[in-house]
Amino acid sequence: MPRPAGNTRLKAARLAAGFRSQQALADALGVGVRQVRRWESVNPPWPHPDQAQALTRELGQEIEALGFTSPHPQPPHRSRSVAGGSALTSLGLGSVPTQAATVQPPTVAADFQAVTRSHRRLYWSVAPATLHPSALAHAALGCALLTETAGQTRRAVAVCLAETYLLAGRIEFFDLREPQRAARTLLLALQAAGEADAPLLGAAILAHSAFIPGWQGERQDAVERMVAARTYARRGPASAELLAWLDAVEAECETRCGNTRTALHLIGHAEDVLGAGSPYDSPEWLDWFSPVRLAAFKGNTQLKAGHLPQARATLQQVLDDLGPSDEKQTTVVLGDLAAVEAADGRPEQACGYALRALDQLEKTWYATGMDRVREVRRSLTPYQQQQCVRDLDDRLYGWSTTVSALSR
Repeated sequence: MPRPAGNTRLKAARLAAGFRSQQALADALGVGVRQVRRWESVNPPWPHPDQAQALTRELGQEIEALGFTSPHPQPPHRSRSVAGGSALTSLGLGSVPTQAATVQPPTVAADFQAVTRSHRRLYWSVAPATLHPSALAHAALGCALLTETAGQTRRAVAVCLAETYLLAGRIEFFDLREPQRAARTLLLALQAAGEADAPLLGAAILAHSAFIPGWQGERQDAVERMVAARTYARRGPASAELLAWLDAVEAECETRCGNTRTALHLIGHAEDVLGAGSPYDSPEWLDWFSPVRLAAFKGNTQLKAGHLPQARATLQQVLDDLGPSDEKQTTVVLGDLAAVEAADGRPEQACGYALRALDQLEKTWYATGMDRVREVRRSLTPYQQQQCVRDLDDRLYGWSTTVSALSR
C-alpha cells in the first residue's frame, strides 16, 4: 500500500518558504519537531491560536490554506468566494464532493486538460498581459472543479491546476517581472501538485521558485530550493531532459551569484545527461527546454565568465538553431550577443544586435529580453556619444517602445 501523503499543503508551504526540514520550521516557530510532524500528518490537529498566528506569519498563508480544518467550521453561506482571496482553501482545494454537491462526470478532466494544453501553446505567441488573466480564470475554474470531482478525475484536474498556476507564475516572473507575485502563485502551484501527488511537476515548480532568490543573488535560498526540486525529481521517474534542465536552472542561479565556474560545471553535467539519455519520456508540459535552450544557458554563463570568444560562438550557433516559434528566446540570445560585443569593445556590433532584439520585442514582448537590452545599453555608457548608441537610444526610448514597456 502507498504511504499516505499527509498534509501536502503545509509541506509545500514549508518548502516554498525555505524551510527544508521539519526541524527548521520547528525552530522558527519555537515548538518541538514532533509538533510539526503532527501538523504534517494525514489528520493534522488544529494549532493553538499563538501557533496558528506564527504559522501564518512564517508561511504567508491563512491557516485553513495550510491544510488545517477548523474544529468550529463556518456555515456554508459564510464561506468566501473564489475572488475573495488567494488561499487554496477559499478556492475549494482540498474539499471532496458531498451528496448535496454537484458531481462532475469523468470527462470533465479531459475537457479541463484540453484548455490547459491550449494555454501552454499560446504562451509562446500571445501577449502575456492577455494570456495571464485567462490562465488565472482557468485556475479558478480548476479549484471549483476540485469540489465536484473525486478519485482519478480529481487528481487529473489537480495536475492541470498545478500546471496552470505554474504557467501563471512563469508569466509573472519572466514576462511581467513581478517576482513577489510569482512567488505566491508558485506556492499555489506546488500545493496543487501536492494534491495531485505529482512529484515531477513539483520538481519543476520548486526549480522555478529557485529563480526568484537566484536572480536576487540570494544563493543559499536558491540552492535549498534546488535541493528540494532534485528530491522531488528522484521520486520520478525523471527524463534526461528534466534532469538536465534542473542543472541549467541551478547554473543560472550560480551565474547570477557570481559563481561561473560552478555554473559551467553544472552545464557540462547537463550536456552529459542529455548525451546519455534515459528510458523515460519527458512530461508534455516540459516545452521550455531543449538542447538549444541549454546552449543558450551556456552562452550566457560564458559571457558572465568573460570567455567572450566561446560565448560569441555558442550564442551565434544558438541563434542559428532557434526555430520560428522561439521568439522570446531569440530576444534573450540577441541581447546576450550584444553584451558580448559591448564587452569586447565593439559598440557598433553591440548596437546592431540590440536593435534586432528591439525589433523582435515589438512583435513578441518579453520582459526578460528587454532587461538584456537595457543591461547592454548601460554597458555602452563609455560610447554614448557615438552615433550607433544614439540610434539605439532613439529606438529604446521611442514612443512605441516606451509606452509598450510601461503598459506591461
